[in-house]
Amino acid sequence: MATSLPALPNSRTEPDGSAVVRVLSYNIRSLRDDTDALARVIKACAPDLVLLQEAPRFFRWRKKLARLARAADLVILSGGGTAAGPALLCSLRATVERTEDVLLPLTPGQHRRGLATAVVRFGGVRLGVLSTHLSLRADERHQQAGLLLDHLAGLGVPHAVAGGDLNERPGGRTFRRLGDGLRDCWTAAPWGGEYTFPVTAPDRRIDAVFVTEGVEVLGCGVPSGLPGVAEDDLRAATDHLPVLTALRVPATPA
Repeated sequence: MATSLPALPNSRTEPDGSAVVRVLSYNIRSLRDDTDALARVIKACAPDLVLLQEAPRFFRWRKKLARLARAADLVILSGGGTAAGPALLCSLRATVERTEDVLLPLTPGQHRRGLATAVVRFGGVRLGVLSTHLSLRADERHQQAGLLLDHLAGLGVPHAVAGGDLNERPGGRTFRRLGDGLRDCWTAAPWGGEYTFPVTAPDRRIDAVFVTEGVEVLGCGVPSGLPGVAEDDLRAATDHLPVLTALRVPATPA
């Protein structure tokens, strides 16, 4: 039975213009499991931004994703079928500047991969956002990580958050490549659980959230034990556990 977690900071705008932003990264396995349980987990985490992987991408995928967003009191920001699976949801607190769905080069015989990206504002803060699901193949995964870093830099904002299912543990070549260019939020401020897969007996961390320099990580981890997050819902929602992160993002200079 999960013990109660220490409080994670709530979303807010600080007097200095910075913003506390809650970000949830979650592989939802194409909504093939208990969507009601999934929506309850997401809603209990009270995120400003949700970085999804394996969002619906085939028949009526927009309708399915919209139903999930509505049940979690969120709206669709970008991605889904147009990004080959990654998607972004957001709360009404976010003001959207722009979005872009990116399809990564296809290796014959492998699944198509992509990036869901956006630039959003929280008061005086501008933040780049990216969700991805990297390849099962080590060589392709490493190449995709480089493209991820390039696209994140190309968003043209001083601060950004990226997350997803990396299909690799810390210490792997791709994980290290991302950590060289970004900060791993779990390493910066561990909170909650570490392991994200498989949901029935988690023994590895293959899902992660990263930020650019200058973003303060206030806590990051699996929200097992968070008030409102039931263990039964976590097990029923999908085959991964989510990663919840609280960030303090500096105000963007005028």
